[in-house]
Amino acid sequence: MNAPTAHDQPAPDAKPRRVAHLDMDAFYASVELLRYPQLKGLPVVIGGSRRRDDDVMGRWRPEEPPNPDDPAVLDPALRLRHIPLDVFPRLRGYTGRGVITTATYAARQFGVGSAMGLMKAAKLCPDAILLPVDFDEYRRFSRAFKAVITDIAPVMEDRGVDEVYIDFTAVPGGQREGGRVLARLIQKSIFEATGLTCSVGVAPNKLLAKMASEFHKPNGIAVVHEADLQPLIWPLPVRKINGIGPKADAKLATHGIHTIGELAARDPTWLRDHFGPTHGSWLHDAAWGRDDRPLVTESEPVSISRETTFERDLHAVRDRAELGAIFTRLCEQVAADLARKGYAGRTVGIKLRYADFKITTRDHSLPAPVANANELRQAAGQALKRAPLQRPIRLLGVRVGNLCKLGANGQPLPDVTQPPKNKPKVHPALDGIAQTALLF
Repeated sequence: MNAPTAHDQPAPDAKPRRVAHLDMDAFYASVELLRYPQLKGLPVVIGGSRRRDDDVMGRWRPEEPPNPDDPAVLDPALRLRHIPLDVFPRLRGYTGRGVITTATYAARQFGVGSAMGLMKAAKLCPDAILLPVDFDEYRRFSRAFKAVITDIAPVMEDRGVDEVYIDFTAVPGGQREGGRVLARLIQKSIFEATGLTCSVGVAPNKLLAKMASEFHKPNGIAVVHEADLQPLIWPLPVRKINGIGPKADAKLATHGIHTIGELAARDPTWLRDHFGPTHGSWLHDAAWGRDDRPLVTESEPVSISRETTFERDLHAVRDRAELGAIFTRLCEQVAADLARKGYAGRTVGIKLRYADFKITTRDHSLPAPVANANELRQAAGQALKRAPLQRPIRLLGVRVGNLCKLGANGQPLPDVTQPPKNKPKVHPALDGIAQTALLF
């Protein structure tokens, strides 16, 4: 059955559609502040290498021997809260290729933000505290806050580790004050369960809810109704529309279109002529706040992957042992992700980014799906053999595609074990250097 369009007339007793977009506030950084509450209010950036053990804990050498009866000694989490500030590493003097995953709001005031290189951030805010990322912990908190949401409002679309869409329409409190009452309840429940804050935008659809969630960050609630389109939405830059990126923004600017209101004022025929029939129509609908997309509560992943950027360029021959260890760890991480989500895959691929930023990918197809780390590594090694390895490498990734769901017994569900239709491609020649991939 097709989803209702924005132009369909609802039944007389139908409730107005209310959709919320919930975005956790500085999620990774906020999780770290639960671990290190002494850093609250300070500029902190999360990025660089992934956490293996607690680097900060390993650097701390208390002046006095710890009292074995002290609760802080018995509980490692309590010990972390007592680490002095001067023990934490600072961004000053950082060298390497790491990038910022996220930053606290105190750090953002210095112009530091996500995806920025750590070396550039060090110039803007040298005294910022640098912490490594801990994806395992972030995923644990992600599952926790989403469980809180679905206990209250069961129709939820997962959009990543730190954001979701929620259908408020038929949930008790979802219509009161335009959805503000239910949003407040969810905010309070998440904070009580996790200690984390979030921002919520409630609107007639996903497009407007996404914009609204940015209005009052952090820990804010914004409610948008159809009548708010002109005063609240139209003055915003067109880049605030989710789906308009830098290229589209630049092209719109060449036509004198900078705000959503200016986009809404353009004739739809003109937009279709200049941006194509599909994209032009979408631009017109988006500017007028029209979005009929339903919430997707269940979706199958296309692939599962892990990748890492090296602190320095690595070479397949000179750094064979180091590359081999990284390669093995990536395969183990992908295998763990597959096991947690209950999938296996028939296509195993690798991704290489070289020192000149050029990217190469290779895939290796298998007759039956695999999920075991050793099998993944073997298949990924076959893919790697067909990649050029003469140039220095700055990034290595492992991906598993052509996924199938596993049953309760750990075996692929029926009709998923047929061999692939096409025979996998084989590179016509392997030089001596490329064959060093076998030793990874």
